[in-house]
Amino acid sequence: MSELLHVSSSPHVRSKVDTSSIMLTVIIALLPATLFGIYNFGPHALLLILVTIATCVVTEAVYEKIVHKKLTVKDYSAVVTGLLLALNLPPKAPWWIAVIGGVFAILVVKQLFGGLGQNFMNPALAARCFLLISFTGRMTDFAMPDGAWGNIVDTVSGATPLAAMKSGETVDLLSLFIGNVQGTIGETSALAILIGAAILLIRGIIDFRIPVAYILTFSVFALIFGGHGLDFYYLLCQLCGGGLMLGAWFMATDYVTSPITSKGRIVYGICLGIFTGLFRIFGGSAEGVSYAIIFCNLLVPLIERFTMPAAFGKGGKKA
Repeated sequence: MSELLHVSSSPHVRSKVDTSSIMLTVIIALLPATLFGIYNFGPHALLLILVTIATCVVTEAVYEKIVHKKLTVKDYSAVVTGLLLALNLPPKAPWWIAVIGGVFAILVVKQLFGGLGQNFMNPALAARCFLLISFTGRMTDFAMPDGAWGNIVDTVSGATPLAAMKSGETVDLLSLFIGNVQGTIGETSALAILIGAAILLIRGIIDFRIPVAYILTFSVFALIFGGHGLDFYYLLCQLCGGGLMLGAWFMATDYVTSPITSKGRIVYGICLGIFTGLFRIFGGSAEGVSYAIIFCNLLVPLIERFTMPAAFGKGGKKA
């Protein structure tokens, strides 16, 4: 009988997909936004990307070596963290800000809480918020570098499109969609981000529920409370401007800091949309995506508690 029936511990369904293959796919999906950012903002943007990635990888390797943990740099998670953080930096940020942000993301947010799978908020966004609080002037300087390749970005006043809209100015939707505007290195081109999002969806790396619920909720919120009525041009500018697209498709969908339940992901996306709307429309800043995501990261355990399906055979209605 023992030769006919073999019982082993779970999981019983295995997949060839591992962490490194997922992270490589995310890196590939981020390439359109990354390459456009380098083209748009010049060689200093490339320097920031390389420095941030190198800092994250070295920090992870050194920490794990010191505490005698298994080296995990080969899973490319540190590379993804570094790349996402770099894409959230202004193109004129000094290189030492990239170093401080990379160390904070890996050491404080990721490794000190147990490493990959244990961090309670997105490391790249946590580091960006830390840098925004610590070096506000440097992190909000979005003027174009002097040696930019192509010189295709409008440099009037150095304000981002969201800041311009908040002050009552009009912005060009086509420029927002393509990316010929001020902003962080990776957030300016909605087109490049959507190309990367399509790659993630086709490969099954992310679930559509979070970004779709996020974008739809924010859209409804902006139309109701934005002060422009049913102005869909204004809405599209809000969607394409700032870090909403980058955040919705690449950071809100982080496996570790987002809910695992289907209903929970929808609730999570709705919360993201509401908080982003609150921060953007009623807050002092024109942005708000980073703060909305890390705040909602803290709500994930509560969301999962109330959306976790009952185990088979339990939780049924009593007669």
